[in-house]
Amino acid sequence: MVLVVVGVGLYLARYTVLLPALFGIALLWAGFAFLSTRLNPLSAHFYLTTKPSWSAIGIVFLGAFALFGAAYEMYHARWAPVIPHF
Repeated sequence: MVLVVVGVGLYLARYTVLLPALFGIALLWAGFAFLSTRLNPLSAHFYLTTKPSWSAIGIVFLGAFALFGAAYEMYHARWAPVIPHF
């Protein structure tokens, strides 16, 4: 699923650089939510019997940072506009 989100974010980057960054923020938020189920005993999801694996959490964070890196490189190389022009 992370691969699909990264792919869609990179595909939509030709319209604006902000879209991969926004998809990266969404993945970062999801990664912290997954991490909370593992580490935060005050979270209601901490007591679930099935939790996301550490590798799944890492892949979500890796996808977020890949989108952030791609958005930065596209902005730096002026590959795509910041404000979309359809």
